[in-house]
Amino acid sequence: MKHETPAHATATLDPLAYASKFVRDIPDFPKPGILFKDITPLLADPRAFHIVLDTLAERFIGDHVDAVVGVEARGFIFGGALAARLNASFVPARKPGKLPATTHKVSYQTEYSFAELEMHKGSIREGARAIVVDDLLATGGTAKAAAELVHMQGGYVVAYAFAIELGFLGGREKLLPIKVESVLAY
Repeated sequence: MKHETPAHATATLDPLAYASKFVRDIPDFPKPGILFKDITPLLADPRAFHIVLDTLAERFIGDHVDAVVGVEARGFIFGGALAARLNASFVPARKPGKLPATTHKVSYQTEYSFAELEMHKGSIREGARAIVVDDLLATGGTAKAAAELVHMQGGYVVAYAFAIELGFLGGREKLLPIKVESVLAY
């Protein structure tokens, strides 16, 4: 008699396949023609969320990381948790007007429009090694803007880390030669 593995057991054998089941496609958001990758179901499943975070953290074990820069807003979710796992500081890169002290500001182009990011002055020490983290790598513009904020403070971006990468948009190529890590690729 042939033994068949149940579908739920297969997910146990391949953690990334399990996690990817929780990324939901939302057509025509935020505008017609865009297929949005929604991570909220992934965040709602503790196992899937741990898989993504642990996979990212494992890729930086043994690297010297001083700071993890999380990009507003979903980058905060992954960035804060990754900073804790790597014993590094967490630094938010926020939309204008959200930080109370003196900031550095950069303007950049996104897939849909122009935007700005700010970071508190003095949040990255001179010579610090930083990772820029966001939920999604699309064209790379937001990640490059966050890296520019790190550089303004005398820090170095040693890697970029993403839960999801949309490879067909070419963002990785814009971030190279700096190390780019993503967990789920589409």
